Amino acid sequence: MTDSFVLRIPDVELEPEPLDPAQIVSGTPEVTGKVVWESADGRQIRGIWQITPGVVTDTEADELFVVVSGSATIEVEGGATLRVGPGDLAVLRAGDRTTWTVHETLRKAYAINL
Repeated sequence: MTDSFVLRIPDVELEPEPLDPAQIVSGTPEVTGKVVWESADGRQIRGIWQITPGVVTDTEADELFVVVSGSATIEVEGGATLRVGPGDLAVLRAGDRTTWTVHETLRKAYAINL
């Protein structure tokens, strides 16, 4: 998309984004998402992402996100433990190794810089 736009985040239909089985610590979490904007060079991405309950690990990109619904606890290896829920804005740094414990299906809008 090149024009300005608006989306109602709770209503956006998301597509499956299968997790690497090595990332799953417990449960059967499922991820869906949708990229809604990407810069021409692919270094800036904006989108919506959702994960169902479970525990997963990840290595983060430089990301700012706002939780729309659900809740999770994000443990940053060697750093803070973040508890996020609706209305919370969070920032993750590139290279952060995280463990996400998703308590209830979490949907977020994000901006990633690569």
